Amino acid sequence: MLSIKKTSTPFTETHTASSISLPEKLALAQTFGLVVLGIVASYIDTAWFEEVYTVEDGFVEWLTVLPLVVVIAFCLSRIIGRKEPGSVRFMTGTILIVLFSFFVAGEEISWGQRIFQVQSTGFFKENNSQQEMNLHNMVINGVKVNKVIFSQALTVGAAFYLLALPLIYRKSRNIKELIDGWAVPVPRLYQIISFLLLFGVIGLCPSGKRAELLEMGATTLFCLIVLCPFNPIQSDRELLNNPKQS
Repeated sequence: MLSIKKTSTPFTETHTASSISLPEKLALAQTFGLVVLGIVASYIDTAWFEEVYTVEDGFVEWLTVLPLVVVIAFCLSRIIGRKEPGSVRFMTGTILIVLFSFFVAGEEISWGQRIFQVQSTGFFKENNSQQEMNLHNMVINGVKVNKVIFSQALTVGAAFYLLALPLIYRKSRNIKELIDGWAVPVPRLYQIISFLLLFGVIGLCPSGKRAELLEMGATTLFCLIVLCPFNPIQSDRELLNNPKQS
């Protein structure tokens, strides 16, 4: 029978399901501090909030991208830095996290269009609500892709991941071994509460650009989940090589 051992993360050498390291606390404090600052600013000076604080390619947007870059680097180091290759499903799960993070980061900065001053093609000018080279602002037959896929579908997926998955993981040993084998990070309690709190406080922001604050907070919390999950992420070979460790 396989058992799991705790592994270290860049934030802490060891952690339990209830402990929160100092870097984690600092990341939470920074994130919620910036969110609260943004909400207050949206009431005091809406123009500054929308045209400076949450402007495209501005401070908040890059703080949205940075945690995704950290996730990509961390997952790649997990693959490249291994003494021996992991199982196919372990490697696949880790690579999928990299691809997901890369896609979200690319979409957030419109794949570097504004950075490299690339002009949108006629297709994107006609079918993109912001005339940018990205998918989440596409409009197909009058339907906004951002609303259907990146809002509604993503909300349902996030709800399952944050609320249902942790319960299933604890209840079923078979599901537990499956999730661990595929290197799927399971959120810890404080991370779940932080996400719910984030969703709640964002509703206090009257500006239409409150989504920028939500994205910044969500990517930071996602980064914390990947770096410091409830479950240790190990390959099948490591589990088999440590059958007596817990």
